[in-house]
Amino acid sequence: MGLSMATAEQWVRRWERQQQRYALDREERFTVIADVVEHVTAGRPRPLVADLGCGPGSLAARLARRLPHADIVAVDIDPLLLELGRTHHASAARFVNTAMGTDGWIEELELGGPLDAAVSTTALHCLGADALRRTYADLATVMHPGGVLVNSDRLRPVGGRAAEIAEHVGRRRGERRRLSTHEDWQSWWTAAEGEPELAGLLSPRSTRHPSCIPDNGLTLADHVDLLRDAGFQDVAPVWQFGSDYILVAIR
Repeated sequence: MGLSMATAEQWVRRWERQQQRYALDREERFTVIADVVEHVTAGRPRPLVADLGCGPGSLAARLARRLPHADIVAVDIDPLLLELGRTHHASAARFVNTAMGTDGWIEELELGGPLDAAVSTTALHCLGADALRRTYADLATVMHPGGVLVNSDRLRPVGGRAAEIAEHVGRRRGERRRLSTHEDWQSWWTAAEGEPELAGLLSPRSTRHPSCIPDNGLTLADHVDLLRDAGFQDVAPVWQFGSDYILVAIR
């Protein structure tokens, strides 16, 4: 017996609420990402988009509503989050379980053609530098010239007084926003462990991604260098608040 729609809806809704503690202006970020993808894929009858580190499909679902003619491949390594996405957002995307940056991961997506866009939100910071380098390089090999990678994440600014102030501004804003009653990340997972329908989908956190770390510590400049080395020609942030960025890279 698979996961019921009612249970998937309940846990996706809780996921959305707890994510608001960490991704400030979450809906605005999703909107900006969709703006970029819509602009770059204008005129393409059926653009192909990959959502990297998709979780339960939050971004994929919003892209599907904005671009109903797009084919979206949603990628993650967590079996529970993927099954929540497959059940609750079944029509939004094709969900694939694979570990980004590992051998053969790009082939496991079974794209069937070049990507027009790859997007990610608050996920790529958990890849170590080597896995991220491989991820960027692999994406560049399967992306249309002129295709776009859009990454929304917390990226450490390059040192100096201005960078320190940017960190402070973002931290203070976060403190004000987190006065909410939303549960945190760990509380969500702890609660999920007590849900009978989810029991068979939970796996040890250490096995979900062989290269996953809490924070790779890479700066904005590091990401720009890695993307350019991978073959992306034009790289720049299009949105920023504190040390939270939306970084765009054109193939």
